[in-house]
Amino acid sequence: MTDVKGATPETGPESGQAAGSDADYQRGLGSRQIQMIAIGGAIGTGLFLGAGRAIHQAGPSLILMYAVAGVAVFAIMRALGELLTYRPVSGSFADYAREFLGPFAGYVTGWTYWLMWVVTGMAEVTAAATYLAYWWPQVPQWSAAAGFLLVLFAANLISVKLFGEVEFWLSMIKVTAILGMILIGVGVLTLGLSAAGDTASAGHLWRDGGFFPNGVGRSLLTLQIVMFAYVAVELVGVTAGEAQNPRETLPRAINTLPWRIALFYVGALTVILCVVSWTEFRPGVSPFVAAFAKIGIPFGAGIVNFVVLSAALSSCNSGMYSTGRMLRDLAVNGQGPRVFGRLTGRRTPAAGILASVAVMGIGVWLNYVDPEGAFTYITAFATVAGVWTWGVILGSHIRYRAAVRAGRAAPAWFTAPGGAAASWAALAFLAAVLVLIGADSQARISLYGVPVWFAVLAAGYRVLKRRDPAAFARRAHLPPEPAGPVPGGPQAAPDAAAL
Repeated sequence: MTDVKGATPETGPESGQAAGSDADYQRGLGSRQIQMIAIGGAIGTGLFLGAGRAIHQAGPSLILMYAVAGVAVFAIMRALGELLTYRPVSGSFADYAREFLGPFAGYVTGWTYWLMWVVTGMAEVTAAATYLAYWWPQVPQWSAAAGFLLVLFAANLISVKLFGEVEFWLSMIKVTAILGMILIGVGVLTLGLSAAGDTASAGHLWRDGGFFPNGVGRSLLTLQIVMFAYVAVELVGVTAGEAQNPRETLPRAINTLPWRIALFYVGALTVILCVVSWTEFRPGVSPFVAAFAKIGIPFGAGIVNFVVLSAALSSCNSGMYSTGRMLRDLAVNGQGPRVFGRLTGRRTPAAGILASVAVMGIGVWLNYVDPEGAFTYITAFATVAGVWTWGVILGSHIRYRAAVRAGRAAPAWFTAPGGAAASWAALAFLAAVLVLIGADSQARISLYGVPVWFAVLAAGYRVLKRRDPAAFARRAHLPPEPAGPVPGGPQAAPDAAAL
């Protein structure tokens, strides 16, 4: 197998040439793990914790915000799915940016996505240490955070299969908890289970001040929190280089996204807000904790604490995985330090993972400075970085469609509904989210660091380009087949329709 620059699997960073980002990886992620990684990517602390502040601000209209944002996220993921079936690579959106938007766009995207996960990991590992104090308050927070980092680092270092297995079970805990919450909530509403059944009612959605109790404007401002909750759905694209059968597993994982959004976000919030009036939720308190307490489930607080601990560890685990792969992709393409391009004997990018974990460790100390405001600042920055990544996916898809129409690129069999028009609409939505972040007095601080980050990247770009000009040459497209059917095209269409 060769990469887009023609390097063979034997070619590596040590030789001064760009190695294929996928060629040396072990395809150790099976369909079961890919599906659960995709599901887990749609469930994180943004839902378990961030929704508390969002409910307080938007009331029942938060359900609509999640639904609208979910439509945009699905458009983004279908655009990514088309690109993935055009050419599945571990660099994913950064590699597509290099090909369709230019080398600088790919360089910025790779490093920005890395920073997004590192910053998110800072918050998640500190949150996990805080949750552990529920059972063992005598354990120092710094030692718990360090312990979690070391355990997850070991899981990522040993093999991609172990990472996938750890993520499978952490995601399973989250999925089981939300499904249990939905079933219990439905039981309270329909059968009057527990004392909460006396006050539970669908009328909470419109009676307690209306569906937009604080106005439409206040509801729209929650889109920053909502979009942070969806950050990580694109992680399935990073797994492309290590999936056992990417042609089947990746489209299936993407096509199930609407059901995951409808069930885990819209469905769960609807049930919770019917069982408990939105006026009873407070910022900083998980709505799931509040709902379990209202229903009076034995050991409910401990159960939910275990779930949110799992969610934090799952997010940090995913962050380590994606940062290591993104740093290697940058390295083998000459857009990062060469040391990050090396793999261990177990085919894992240990140097990149270690560097990411080291930076996450700094974040443990930083979260002590302002533990209350840190979560807001970090989520806002992660949202901005996520919006950039999603915008790059959409922009690459638009340019890819144009290349296909012009006969310069091979068509993909898994096409995005709505084509380029849907991607343009999703781009407009992302632009609106950035405007809303700027309008939020707490969230806009995340925008202040953007010019500084781009200045740092621009300086690094000049140094790296001077060192290896060929690494920043525009990529050639995979050309269409000269004659006959596209491999995997017509014969794969029935499978795609069946997904």
